[in-house]
Amino acid sequence: MGIIKTAKLVYEYARRDEDNNIVETVRAVDNVDMDVQAGEFIAVLGRNGSGKSTIAKHLNALLVPSSGTVWIGEMDTRDENHLWDIRQTAGMVFQNPDNQIIASVVEEDVGFGPENMGIPSEEIWKRVDTALQAVGMTAYRKRSPNHLSGGQKQRIAIAGVMAMKPRCIVLDEPTAMLDPNGRKEVIRTVHELNQKEGITVILITHYMEETVDADRVIVVDGGVVKMTGTPREIFSRVEELKALHLDVPQVTELAYELKKEGVDLPDGILTIPELVSALCQ
Repeated sequence: MGIIKTAKLVYEYARRDEDNNIVETVRAVDNVDMDVQAGEFIAVLGRNGSGKSTIAKHLNALLVPSSGTVWIGEMDTRDENHLWDIRQTAGMVFQNPDNQIIASVVEEDVGFGPENMGIPSEEIWKRVDTALQAVGMTAYRKRSPNHLSGGQKQRIAIAGVMAMKPRCIVLDEPTAMLDPNGRKEVIRTVHELNQKEGITVILITHYMEETVDADRVIVVDGGVVKMTGTPREIFSRVEELKALHLDVPQVTELAYELKKEGVDLPDGILTIPELVSALCQ
């Protein structure tokens, strides 16, 4: 079993009336099976309302299954005795960094999680140094988070999770509120953590370009896993993705349209240099 595994995961929301009576049950996640190995970079892709963020919240026990099972390491997320161990194993980064930043100085914010874990002060500051260096924010350690850009704030939020030394980081649409430069900044940081620190990454997103360098892509729609495969395998299925109201990276779309016009190109082109090389040949 990998670091994260779900088996027939089902989650249902109950809608209630003014008297708190259940009037409707909505199935947001429907029999999802996932098996994530340590060190993998997994992208979970889906349009708004597809259920991908609901899946993310199960991966550190913010939600527990209506039925089925989620294991983090070998811990069942329904076992309340393991709640804090689960959240130390799988850290969570949300859309809005302002919801996770609570201190008035960057280094104090990054050290907040380890402090709550009862880590000795000397070890906390070592972790703060390491985490800030890993996300490229050491120069800002004495700054107020209020004076940082959106991308910088999100990197601080990631550092705060890193300082707790999780084996896995789950990022729930971490770039949704950022401009294009901020998005690139955060995604580059996440890839570096995966490659240099060996941290398992699960990235929830609806931006196609953010999934291109993942090890695997899981496409979710209506709470159901519709596709799984490498980025090249997934983005070779352009019409199927469009049927799910998803786009493909712009360069993949261009290559697809050229191929329809008779240009001899391979399926699933993911980058501009790749397209240029294929055209030159």
